[in-house]
Amino acid sequence: MKNTLIALLIPCWLLVSCSSTTPRQYFERASLNCNLLYGFAGYELKRDLSLPSEKLVDANTMKMAPVSRAEVVKEKLARAEENYQKVKDLGSNEDADEMLKAAVMLYEFVIPVYKNEYTQLAALYDANAPAEKIAATEKSITDKYADTFERLYNNVMKTGTAYAEKNGIEVRQVNPSPR
Repeated sequence: MKNTLIALLIPCWLLVSCSSTTPRQYFERASLNCNLLYGFAGYELKRDLSLPSEKLVDANTMKMAPVSRAEVVKEKLARAEENYQKVKDLGSNEDADEMLKAAVMLYEFVIPVYKNEYTQLAALYDANAPAEKIAATEKSITDKYADTFERLYNNVMKTGTAYAEKNGIEVRQVNPSPR
């Protein structure tokens, strides 16, 4: 009976220990993944929309076509929503709460802008709207959102760096200010 109980408890203990999230995973999901938002309301995203990459449309002929701006925004939105969900799925952890809250605030700020203003801007690009209208919309987005984004992004980086230091995770800063 005692051996059977031990035999049952060991796999349960292994399952529980394997499913616990490490400090590195908290840091990667909550702080490091926010780097994918870098350039929001700034030069990098303007560049991505003004010069979209190409995609393969026919493997037989190797024909390429530009990615629509709507696709660019849709992909950025999908990644933001996916990473936001990963942060929410981490659950509460007293040690990581400040970093988690900072990341959630950043995603909750960015996602609606992708869904609204950036989707509208992509539509202007895809419809070949006049350059002045596109430029005015870009300026409006930058004027309205860049400062708040920078503050929220820097807060994620600050809290993430502090969390990493506290947990012995090596961090190298590679991105300058997001604008």
